Amino acid sequence: MANFTEHGGISIELEHIFPIIKKWLYSEKEIFLREIVSNACDAVTKLKRLISLGEAKDIVNEPGKIKVILNTDAKTITVTDDGIGMSENELRQYICQIALSGAIDFINKYEGSEDAAASNGIIGHFGLGFYSSFMVSDTVDIITKSYNGEPAVKWSCGDDGQFEITTNYDDYYDLIGERGTAIVMHVNDEGAEFLSEYKLKEVLAKYCAFMPVEIFFENSADNNEETNDSVPVNDPSPLWQKNPSECTEEEYKDFYGKVFHDFKEPLFHIHLKADYPLNFKGILYFPRIRGEFESLEGQVKLYYNQVFVADNIKEVIPEYLLMLKGVLDCPELPLNVSRSYLQNSGYVSKISAHITKKVADKLTSMFNSDRENYESLWRDLKTFVEYGCMRDAKFADRVKGAVLYEKCSGGFVTLEEYLDSAKDKHENKVYYTTDKTAQSKYISMLATEGIEVILLDKIIDTQYINSVEMANEGVKFLRVDSEIAEHLRDDGEIREIEAVAEVFRKVAGENVEIKFDRFKDSSVPAVINVSEESRRIEDLMRLYAMNGMDSSGFKMNDAKSTLTVNTASPLIEKLENKCDSDPDLAAKIAQQIYSLSLLSQRKLDADELLSLIDGSYSILGLL
Repeated sequence: MANFTEHGGISIELEHIFPIIKKWLYSEKEIFLREIVSNACDAVTKLKRLISLGEAKDIVNEPGKIKVILNTDAKTITVTDDGIGMSENELRQYICQIALSGAIDFINKYEGSEDAAASNGIIGHFGLGFYSSFMVSDTVDIITKSYNGEPAVKWSCGDDGQFEITTNYDDYYDLIGERGTAIVMHVNDEGAEFLSEYKLKEVLAKYCAFMPVEIFFENSADNNEETNDSVPVNDPSPLWQKNPSECTEEEYKDFYGKVFHDFKEPLFHIHLKADYPLNFKGILYFPRIRGEFESLEGQVKLYYNQVFVADNIKEVIPEYLLMLKGVLDCPELPLNVSRSYLQNSGYVSKISAHITKKVADKLTSMFNSDRENYESLWRDLKTFVEYGCMRDAKFADRVKGAVLYEKCSGGFVTLEEYLDSAKDKHENKVYYTTDKTAQSKYISMLATEGIEVILLDKIIDTQYINSVEMANEGVKFLRVDSEIAEHLRDDGEIREIEAVAEVFRKVAGENVEIKFDRFKDSSVPAVINVSEESRRIEDLMRLYAMNGMDSSGFKMNDAKSTLTVNTASPLIEKLENKCDSDPDLAAKIAQQIYSLSLLSQRKLDADELLSLIDGSYSILGLL
């Protein structure tokens, strides 16, 4: 039968639709490859489905192969498949009329519903997807032959929308074999960056790494084909598609390393498999954290029927869960999601709630079933859990029994355990330190009286305990230097010594209040106390400054402080005597006591450290 060539124009109502497609169809040009390869996947999946239904008979070779062929000399990128192919009528219907999706027709005819189609792996919903090829091409050819034996057809179209169709096209076999479709994109200057093996493989790795049909890459030039088709560039059966009971720990670890290129093993994982009505799958990993803020740089990849959509879409993944790493496959989301759709989708909000619950359940389960192992992981989990609790009250309520606090004496306790053990000595008060070394004297004084101190040494901790106090009425967190605990006080008389107060005022400055008390520990001449409220404000300002926010007008270390003088100390008694007999020496002693009090409370700045060193030498010189 002789070839017949017909000329015509694509059936569209908008005269300038092609320029719009080329410039605005997608935000990133590289999406074109995702769309074309996804269509090829659909073609293969459809044929497999027809075979299973008995609708496609006499198929000799089982379908299941896609090729992406780069020819830098010809400036072409070709995508071929051995799928269902198209007849002349189908090509006219699906290609010559913009936005009519062949996937939708197939679903209506053979699947009955989009849910059934999703379960059989049909990606669908592409509509304009094929025309994304014109984002990088000035001419696109389609060579296709239907599985049902109808003659092959060639369709060729320029970026002006003018096409020609050649029926009974004979020169097809070398490209597609007995059936299937080839999309040949003649790349223009604007798309020249994709005429690179490295670039194409990069895009394939990003968007097509888990598409459900094997994809092979070939690089052919100068008529010498150098083929790399022995190993597919994708994994058609990613781990998240399997049932959790079928997966080994080694597989989970290997998958994590392959997807996220992280040489450190994750702490643990959560395999998500939600059926009707949510219908999504995925795996979330808790990565090991090197630093306090590293966990904020997680990566949750969103897929649509194994096609990559985007990283870290906060409408689908709660913001605090974006610190995790993982994959989610949500086949009921549109492939090209919009922010407005996500914000108003009931499906999306249910996914988010389900994931939050599963993460909380996993943490609680680990705590209840293997506390020893859970405690060994806590330092890596701590920042994530605290941040999540601050951002989501429901999450905080679900995990509150599994939140741990590290004791300075060793080991961990829950808030409930700490409060229960402390109710006889300091009911509803939680004593903590932000620097176990600098504040060791305070910790030692409390430990002597059987008062446990917990360690909160991260910047986020101050903000976190604010939320804990709000959720637990009457509970108050107090840093060890914020007050003199009642159990540290002696029963003896407290004297106000004006001469001592005056000499301390001179060395400490007007911003430091001088008070007198009597401690059981007479070896401590004085301590610095900073009110919990003012110190938390200082911490908040420091956090603002770290985040580049305006904290001008607030100087660090300006929180209101009190020097509490211990009248039970023999050194204070000697200082009182020197105030009259040797004022100069009294001033030196007072300066040293004040400097040492600062040193026991926090790290000294340069001037304070110099004052301590000079004072020490001065006093030693009197020996």
